[in-house]
Amino acid sequence: MKYYPGTSFLHRLDARVKIILLLMLTILVFMTRNFPVLAVIFVFLLLGWKISGIPMRELGGYLKLLVGLIAFVVLIQCLFQRGETSLIDPILPEFLPLVGGMGRITVEGVQFGLLLGFRLLVIMCLMPLVIMCTRIRELSLGFVKLGVPYRIAFMITTALNQVPLLQDEITTITDAQKLRAFTVFEDGTPLKKLKAYPTLVIPLVMGAMKKSMLIGTAMDVRAFGSRKGRSYLHDIQMGRADMVTLVGMILFCAVLAAANYMLQR
Repeated sequence: MKYYPGTSFLHRLDARVKIILLLMLTILVFMTRNFPVLAVIFVFLLLGWKISGIPMRELGGYLKLLVGLIAFVVLIQCLFQRGETSLIDPILPEFLPLVGGMGRITVEGVQFGLLLGFRLLVIMCLMPLVIMCTRIRELSLGFVKLGVPYRIAFMITTALNQVPLLQDEITTITDAQKLRAFTVFEDGTPLKKLKAYPTLVIPLVMGAMKKSMLIGTAMDVRAFGSRKGRSYLHDIQMGRADMVTLVGMILFCAVLAAANYMLQR
């Protein structure tokens, strides 16, 4: 996830407002146990992507990586979540030796699995939207202005900044493998791809370790952390539009939280 330049309303919002928005919606998503409330948040985030001007293919690339995880979460909940209403009972036929008659899938398990999968989908729409609309330096300064120690803010933003670098590193490694006629990841079977992952992971990890050492050396050369106070080349100021947006988002989240409470009763 890297910053996508733009001049939209979301790009111009103060970093503190976007951080608070991210925290509020994340908490609300994990509190919600109702599909209608999650659907409202999901539609709201899709409108945010539309307003931001970021191409939807950027979101699609992240969602493709999430499909397998969502399917796995739903499957695990279906198999192990208990419930009163049986959907498939038993999973394994009775005539099978030793394991016959084992397993039970309930309606409650399927519903909870789909709920968890929907939560992951909403979170995946939320985090890239905030990060791709905010420069890393503004995000770091926003954390500091909210009272987060600079060391922790620097760790968070540095980790986020490494994600696009790792993506570029993966592209570089796979391109080098293609030049050597190694095309397993393009046209190989799933088993061959699984066996070939060490050829991708090992150079990726080694490169990440080398980069981390270089970052540590650069920080030591610049005497990082030698003083408690520090100055900033760029500053952020919260304007009227930021305050109105913040109040509106608090009210929006409060209404959704109330709706979630009423639907759970």
